[in-house]
Amino acid sequence: MAYTKDLRKQNDAPLGKIEIAPEVIGVIAGLAASEIENVAYMQGGFATEMREKFSGAVNYRKGVKVELTEEGILIELYCSVLFGATIPLVAQNIQDAVRDTIYNMTGLNVLEINVHIVGVQFEKTETLSFDDF
Repeated sequence: MAYTKDLRKQNDAPLGKIEIAPEVIGVIAGLAASEIENVAYMQGGFATEMREKFSGAVNYRKGVKVELTEEGILIELYCSVLFGATIPLVAQNIQDAVRDTIYNMTGLNVLEINVHIVGVQFEKTETLSFDDF
């Protein structure tokens, strides 16, 4: 199911239709969420992770579920944050960025954006060995 929108030029007859596939909305949402400060990575399923490792291609919809309903667009985001981040603030920033980016790029309003924090990424620390001295 694609989202369809009539184009009208200032109350004239329709010019045609624009169809936006849910996959496109998913890519927009995934990119917007991954650009937020303190988001470590988007969490994909096992199959997505394996496909990405073997093909080398980045899946920008990883960790994003889009559902188009009669009432509007519902988005579920699954991501991990960096240790020390204020999780409610990061989640709010993700919701704001995704809503604004989708609206700016498509003109569509999102009904609901649910953010699921499914992990915490710890920064790697350097280990010293006796050989370093």
